Amino acid sequence: MRVKAVVSYDGSFFKGFQKQKSTSNTVTTQIEKALQSLHINSPIQGSGRTDAKVHASGQVIDFELPVFWKDTKKLKKELNRKLKKIYIKHISFVDEKFHARFCAKKRVYRYVFKQKQPSLFEENYIAHYPLFDKSILKKALKLFEGKHDFKYFYKTGSVVHTTIREIYSTSYISRGDYHYIYFQANGFLRAQVRMMVEAVMLCAKGQLTLSQLQAQIDAHTKQTNTLAPPQGLYLARIIY
Repeated sequence: MRVKAVVSYDGSFFKGFQKQKSTSNTVTTQIEKALQSLHINSPIQGSGRTDAKVHASGQVIDFELPVFWKDTKKLKKELNRKLKKIYIKHISFVDEKFHARFCAKKRVYRYVFKQKQPSLFEENYIAHYPLFDKSILKKALKLFEGKHDFKYFYKTGSVVHTTIREIYSTSYISRGDYHYIYFQANGFLRAQVRMMVEAVMLCAKGQLTLSQLQAQIDAHTKQTNTLAPPQGLYLARIIY
């Protein structure tokens, strides 16, 4: 029996989502350990990877349940009792062909920052950009919408079949002291969102022109490869 689970986690406590040989402190390893303690030996598949210190409020995983585990509410309760800094939001049965990554149609990332210095209690969850032009920020974000070759907007080191991705929508909103950037796309490359955020913020701070950003989006010239701080990034939602 295959199930899908929606998961949130505090990325500041982990070395990333994906399993690693050098450490057991990853989200995947900790969830699989909790499952194994309940006699569920299936590996999990995630909708996408997140880097160290990057959070999730809507990560999706799938795994196989043995026949004796039919009560998903009880399973959720038992897993949350065992997990730390990871929370299973809900679990549901899905078709055997379901794959958290390959069946996903859209992915939504949220980036959160403040102009004021984040407090001690916020610094692991919110980035800091003190000065920027909101109108330029919005214009820079719009340049990303559509289908592009993002070969200058990702961190190398993982195998990818294509660097072409389609950004369906971008948005910027502010509420009080908090500022939010959203990207919705069919998929993202490694560190792509952090690189895009930093690029638009460089434009909004007057350190990069919109035409320079457009040239990088068009894969003509690389203007920047710096990354926005991971603390402000959240995998917000997966749409199937």
